[in-house]
Amino acid sequence: MTAIGQRYAVRVMVTAVWDQVFLPVDAGTTALQLKREALRAALKRSGIDESAYIVKFRGAQVLDESVTLGALGAVPNAPFIVLPARRQPVR
Repeated sequence: MTAIGQRYAVRVMVTAVWDQVFLPVDAGTTALQLKREALRAALKRSGIDESAYIVKFRGAQVLDESVTLGALGAVPNAPFIVLPARRQPVR
């Protein structure tokens, strides 16, 4: 079990740019904070509409983004996905 305050890295795939980022987090980091940092790192710009993206962990959408990673049971190197909330049209 990871103690609160102990930092570890998780993997986040941001499908909008098909890029994976590694973020340092702790058990008190919320899913919303994780999404915000992943989008900033992968998209490399500000002014991102965070509400247009969702977070998935273990194949399921994290419906309450105020939940902490510790409550989700995330461990070091845990995989997350940040993807657009609406399906994207195929071109």
